[in-house]
Amino acid sequence: MIRLHFTADDLRRITLAPAANALSETALSLRLSLRLRADGARGGGSGLWDRPRPAARRWHRALRGTARARAGVLAELVTEDGFMPDFLHQPTLHGFADALEAAASTPAEQLAIDLGIPREAGRNGHLTRPGPWALELAQGSASATRMLIEDTRRYFRTSVEPLWPRIRGDALTDRALRSEMLLRGGVDALLTTLAPTWRWQPPTLHLPSASTYDIPLCGRGLLLVPSWFATGPLVMYRPRASTVLVYPLHDGSDGTADADGAFAAGAHGGPEALAALLGRTRAHVLALLRTPATTTALAERAGISLPAASRHTRVLREAGLVDTTRTGVAVLHTLTPLGHGLLAGT
Repeated sequence: MIRLHFTADDLRRITLAPAANALSETALSLRLSLRLRADGARGGGSGLWDRPRPAARRWHRALRGTARARAGVLAELVTEDGFMPDFLHQPTLHGFADALEAAASTPAEQLAIDLGIPREAGRNGHLTRPGPWALELAQGSASATRMLIEDTRRYFRTSVEPLWPRIRGDALTDRALRSEMLLRGGVDALLTTLAPTWRWQPPTLHLPSASTYDIPLCGRGLLLVPSWFATGPLVMYRPRASTVLVYPLHDGSDGTADADGAFAAGAHGGPEALAALLGRTRAHVLALLRTPATTTALAERAGISLPAASRHTRVLREAGLVDTTRTGVAVLHTLTPLGHGLLAGT
């Protein structure tokens, strides 16, 4: 469990990244593909990861096992067990070229720290077996740096860039949703709804992790960065700036299983009682709105037509169970307190 500890100053200094981060997504996509391939070889997952979105699995299958070969030396830095060096995250540089240039300009001493390569006897490294190239990179080798730039650029161009318009659009949708949650319910609503398995108990945000860490934010705030490829939290502590929290973005297509599970797990009559009250499909739609969604996203998740989704949300809104707010060209549906209460009591 990772615990992020907020002060009042931290809560006032929560910011949302304006866009998806191309370099971070490049590294995270490679990590995801390597992990999914390893899971397939083992015949199952490790149990330490949240489920990737279905579209990410389809992207991985389309690579046909070529991610490692496409990535070249980048695959020596991003490993299937979850390791990623901090310099591959440039949270304030969203464009790929600028972020890659900044990463390649990281001082050798910081590279060694990020890679966990010992500079003195007795220090434990993060890379299990740093190879000759990684050691050269940590020593500031120009040729090793050039290899990193070329291989990372090639991997992005062949594996991530074709999907980038969708990733960028989904990140903007997620930002609109988070902004709406912040406007409607304040910081509590924003942090409570970041991800289904994350828990906000003021003043601490609890994030699932195989290791236990306590991270005080020290009044410098939190920068929230959405990710299409992340399956769980990724925390980057910056001593003189806001801590960065990378979270799985909500694109309107995931959450179905979680909502179904929550719907099916109710006590005191459970889903049958709610279905008898609202009708099975409408009760299912209500349960899905535990995660806010646009009408289009809701229709996709519920497996119904767009007019049917619009009709069900209108009835639920008229019953006081759902609120609908326009966000640009789309509308966002969220549960009201009465809607939450009805689901909690079934």
